[in-house]
Amino acid sequence: MRIVIYSMLLLLMAIQYPLWLGKGGWLKVYEMERQLELQEAKNGALSLRNAKLSGDVKDLKDGTRAIEERARVEHGMIKDGEFFVQILPNDKPPAATSIKQ
Repeated sequence: MRIVIYSMLLLLMAIQYPLWLGKGGWLKVYEMERQLELQEAKNGALSLRNAKLSGDVKDLKDGTRAIEERARVEHGMIKDGEFFVQILPNDKPPAATSIKQ
């Protein structure tokens, strides 16, 4: 009788092994679902970035607003009738002139 019980218990454990630790077991499924959630989060962030870049490309192709903004920021360009004022911080003392004798 004990042999039957132990053999049934051993058989039950042998059947449970692939379910928990096998190639398609619960632990692998859990790990894959976690990886899927992380990848979906990354894809969402990249999709948002792509949408912003697509808007920039469309604006550069169709409009002049983005071109004008880039020219102002990157090259310091101004329109006719505008004044460019640059305020420098006063954290450096004025350079002293050295007198050579």
